[in-house]
Parts: sequence; structure tokens; C-alpha cells
Amino acid sequence: MTTAARSHRVVQWATGTIGARALRAVVEHPALTLVGVRVHAPGKAGRDAGELCGLGSTGVTATRDVEHILGLGADCVLYMPLLCDIDEVCRILESGADIVTTRGEFHHPASMDPDVRKRVEAACERGGTSIHSTGSSPGFITEAVPLVLTSIARRLDGLTIDEFADLSQRPSPELLFGVMGFGAGAGEFDEARLSQARTSFGPSLRLVADALGLPLDSLEAGGEVATARRRVRIAAGTLEADTVAAQRLTVSGMRDGRPLLRFRATWYCTTDLEPAWDVRATGWHLSVDGDAPLEVDLRLPVPLDRMAEVSPSYTANRAVNAVPLVCAAPPGIRSSLDLPQVTARLG
Repeated sequence: MTTAARSHRVVQWATGTIGARALRAVVEHPALTLVGVRVHAPGKAGRDAGELCGLGSTGVTATRDVEHILGLGADCVLYMPLLCDIDEVCRILESGADIVTTRGEFHHPASMDPDVRKRVEAACERGGTSIHSTGSSPGFITEAVPLVLTSIARRLDGLTIDEFADLSQRPSPELLFGVMGFGAGAGEFDEARLSQARTSFGPSLRLVADALGLPLDSLEAGGEVATARRRVRIAAGTLEADTVAAQRLTVSGMRDGRPLLRFRATWYCTTDLEPAWDVRATGWHLSVDGDAPLEVDLRLPVPLDRMAEVSPSYTANRAVNAVPLVCAAPPGIRSSLDLPQVTARLG
């Protein structure tokens, strides 16, 4: 919406784990000015923004009042709620504020529900605004990095993005045992999780394929598990032998009957697995097969007991760094292909 090189007025919408980290980054950013914070929990309303992100007083008070937020005249809203509300998104865009979001609904406009896409594009047109989805994964590792790596290729036979997460020191029994199913007997992979994976990572694969002039024919998703060879103690509790100790979820972008692009996430609580899997330290590994083959490791060099503290920065910071680019973009749903390379302004 705005093109001048000046401080952009920003609202932080939601202050969960990622939102609070983004809020802190906005407050500390040399070219962004925090003007409002939208919260959902009653206990957060009325508190200073700095208190919600571990900083001193900012003079900006968090509120649950949407009308107040929409009336602030912000240049951009960092939209980071747990669930995406399209009515809410359209109101923000119509109010004249651009949106950068870590929600995954807007990575690849052609993958969106046609009616939803039409509504959002109409809101952008009325407000003269734009919206962009980004983050670390999907986003950075599924779009920015593959596009850079393939920039030195003239033939691509396949590209695989492996994401590894060592959960052995994650002290979250409800998440690991209750939600993800670690410690249970091996069985069929939950179809709901496969569908969510297609929805979350499929649009990025389609975007990269479109950029390369190799559009995908379809998306496929599959899951598999490995079990613990012996009883093992982790931060969340105890895994008994022969129970689920690792999970792997793969989304494949198919072209001409074979996978051209793949995203593969591996979560594990021990490396002593049956069957034996190639598991690596927390981070990413990318394999490029073609006339310019590459094997690239991006490891997160963070102690596992600090991973939950540090890892939100990877997602939140990219969104914050994208704000000036989205504010300068023409109205519409803007993908990674529509924006310049995201560059961090650090001083």
C-alpha cells in the first residue's frame, strides 16, 4: 500500500508463542512503529505490549476491541491467530491495512478455495491493500531456499526438503503422547494429519513448481512410523519398547507420474529405531537432483532444552522482515514470487 521509505505503523494481531516473538521484534525494529495490539484472552487486555513480550513499557495497551484496532490507521497488521477468520481478514484489508501472516492460507493463490480467493482479492481492491503468508516452514524452507538453490540449475529431476525435529527434550506429554501419538502402538497414520499436511505444504510445492515452469499434476501425502527398540526415558515421560518413537510425514508434488518436489517431516524421540531411519539433528536437509546437484544442511545449533525458547524467532522474524515489502506491493494476494527477496533491516 505505501511506498515511501519511512517507519511503518504496525499492529500485532494475537500474542501466542509466535505472535509474542513478532511483537518483540516490531518494538525493537528501527523502521517499524507499534501502534496497536489485538489480543484474545481477557487476561491480556489492558496490559502494556512490552509486558506481553518481555520488554519494558511501550505505551501501547493491548485490547480485544477490534473496532479500535481497525480505526488506528495502521499500515500493516501482523496477523497471527490460532485459526484464520476470513471475515476478519477481509475487514482488516478493507480498512486500508496490509497483512503479513504466518497463517498458511495465502501462500499460493491458485491453491485457495475459489470463493475465498475472490472475497479476499475484492477486499484488497477495496482497501488498496495486499496480504502475504510467510514463516519458516512453510515459507523460508519451502519457497525461498528452493528457489535460490534451483537458480543455478537448467534441469531439475527432483528436490526433497527434509525437516528434522528431535523431541526427546520437549517437556510436553500432552502434545507428544496425547496429540501426536508417541508411545502408542504402531498403526495407520491418521488421515486427518495427512490432509492437514497437504493443505499446509502443498501450496508451497505448487508455487515453486509454477515458478520453475514445471506445474504439478497432483499432490500426494503419506505417513509412516518407527518404534523404539528398547524402553527409553524422554523429557515428556517414558516410551516403552515397540511403541511409536518416530513419525515421518511426506507431501509429494507429482509430475508425469513421479515426485518432482517433496517435503518430508521427521519427528523423533530417540535414534534407536525399528526400522532404522536416517535421522539428523534438528534442522533441515535439502537434496537437489539435476544438472546442478546439491546436498545442503541447515542445522539449528540450539541446545534441545532451549529449542522451544529460540525456535519461534525463525517464523516470527521472517514475517516482521517482510512488512516493508508487503506495504510496497500492489493490491492483492502476494506470494513469494510477487515480492523482492526478504532482507532483514538490522540497524
